Amino acid sequence: MAAIPTLATAAATHLGAAIPAPAWSGFDIGPLRIHAYALCILLGIVAAIWLTDRRWKRRGGPEGSIWDIAIWAIPFGIIGGRLYHVFSSPDAYFGPGYNGHGNLALIPQIWLGGLGIWGAVVLGVVGAWIGCRRAGVKLSAFIDASAPGILLAQAIGRWGNYFNQELFGGPTTLPWGLHVDPQFVPAGFSPDTLFHPTFLYECVWDVLGVVVLLLVDRKFRLRSGRLFLLYAMVYTAGRVWIEMLRIDAAEQITFFGITTRLNVWTSILVFVAALVVFLIITFLRRGRPFTSVYLAGREPAADDPAESGDGGAGPAGDDDSGDGENAANGGGKPRTIESEVELAGTDKALADEPKDGPKTEHEVAGKPAPGRFGLDGASPETSAKPDS
Repeated sequence: MAAIPTLATAAATHLGAAIPAPAWSGFDIGPLRIHAYALCILLGIVAAIWLTDRRWKRRGGPEGSIWDIAIWAIPFGIIGGRLYHVFSSPDAYFGPGYNGHGNLALIPQIWLGGLGIWGAVVLGVVGAWIGCRRAGVKLSAFIDASAPGILLAQAIGRWGNYFNQELFGGPTTLPWGLHVDPQFVPAGFSPDTLFHPTFLYECVWDVLGVVVLLLVDRKFRLRSGRLFLLYAMVYTAGRVWIEMLRIDAAEQITFFGITTRLNVWTSILVFVAALVVFLIITFLRRGRPFTSVYLAGREPAADDPAESGDGGAGPAGDDDSGDGENAANGGGKPRTIESEVELAGTDKALADEPKDGPKTEHEVAGKPAPGRFGLDGASPETSAKPDS
């Protein structure tokens, strides 16, 4: 069995393109160990907040509300991700078959690896809902703004699996195969075996997904949670084939006579559900205009530009195009119902105002006036001008 992996290693080494095992996994600050896995997660969170903040402001989100929401969404997401991992891979924590021979002390040790994306997304959305309610904004508007940022965070966070030397795929003859240290090589494989770098596959897939989401959103302006649903479809479409490459221990589920990993079936289910909901929302919202990012009754005062986000988009600034439409209306100031009524009244008054004053007896008779000026020496226009 080990002969084939050894040949694969030789071929990849000859090409000089194999990915080496990481020589570094963290550093120490006194008694505190800073793990590279945790740094990757933190860097992903920072990148997600940065991208989401920029998009949220362009959509008219209130200034600073990103932090009010993130302070709930991030811890909820981390807890949800850990819980999903613990209960989908329970042997290390509860023992095989929940026989009580596991180590419960491992559950809070997230720096050792183990955050399930499904639990992170579900509980993260619950946390975001709490934050959105407190900030007075719609959850659907926020998750649409954050969808590309979430996928970017996943792309960066996957590098934590590289530093932990975990969750890689089966043996490969490809030149970009992954070396792992001997203590991480699964039983039955030679220490110099190359494995599929699934962390890299998912990172590349996720980055491409971020680009797709940004381009689609710019073209079609997806709202009402549809961009978030598209994110779910993009991610799960890649997760299915990447998950099937992995050889780490996982729960096996049988459906329709097919037995495969739990996360494969979960990805398929999430993809189908997201697609169905996406189509339903698209049908129901057909022809309806975009609405404000604010909850009903929580809109800022019309004369309070500080609450209208970046670029003065206003409460209804659910538009990534900034204030181009407002600029077309003149001066960059939005045209409200009150301003339209006032403008209409002004136009009517101007239309009713006499242009040339009352007609003279010569004009009534159809005869020319005697000379250029009237009897009082003033022009008809001047003499007929109404009092101001």
